[in-house]
Amino acid sequence: MCETKNLCLWLVQLVYILGLLGFCLWLAVHPRSPAYTIIKFSVPLTNHNNGSSHGRIEYELDIKNPNRDSCILYDDTFLTFYYGEDKVGNKTIPCFYQGKNREKSEIHRLIDQMDVETRLWTDLRKAIMNASAELRVDLSTKIVYYTWGIKSKQHGINREGKIRIGKDGMILNNKEVKLRHASKKWKL
Repeated sequence: MCETKNLCLWLVQLVYILGLLGFCLWLAVHPRSPAYTIIKFSVPLTNHNNGSSHGRIEYELDIKNPNRDSCILYDDTFLTFYYGEDKVGNKTIPCFYQGKNREKSEIHRLIDQMDVETRLWTDLRKAIMNASAELRVDLSTKIVYYTWGIKSKQHGINREGKIRIGKDGMILNNKEVKLRHASKKWKL
C-alpha cells in the first residue's frame, strides 16, 4: 500500500513538472503581436496657404516585430484616417514579410502620403488653423507567424489611435502615436 502511494505521488509530480515545462516552452515560443506607431504626421503648410479644395496628408508608420524567434508575413494592411465620423482618406499597404528580431527590434518603416477627401478638406483645414484637430486612425490586417519553420494560423489585427494636430499641421507636441487594440466605444 505504501509503495502504491509513493508511485502515485511520483506520477503526480512527474505530470506537474512536465506540465510546467510545457507551459514554459509555450511561453517561449508563443509569438507576440507586432507594434504599430505613427512616428510623424503632417498636413503640409502649403495646403494651408492656398484656397485649394484638395489636400494631402503625410505620415510615417513604424511596424515593429518584437519576436526573437518568429518571422511575420503580413497580408494587405488597410490604413484609414477619420475626422469625426467622416473618412478623410485611406491607404492599402501591400503585403510584406518581416524577419526575426535577433539583436534589436525588426522595424518596417513606411513613409507615405494620401489625398484628403475633397469635401472634408475645407473643414479639416479650418479646424487646424483655428486651434487643433483630432483625427482617428484605424489599421486592420491579417498576419501569419513563422516560428522555427512552423507556420501558424492566420491572425486578424485591428488597431486604432487618436492623432491630435496642432496649428502647425504636425502632431501636437511631436509625440508618437501608438496604435492600440480596437476599442468597441470608438466603433461607428
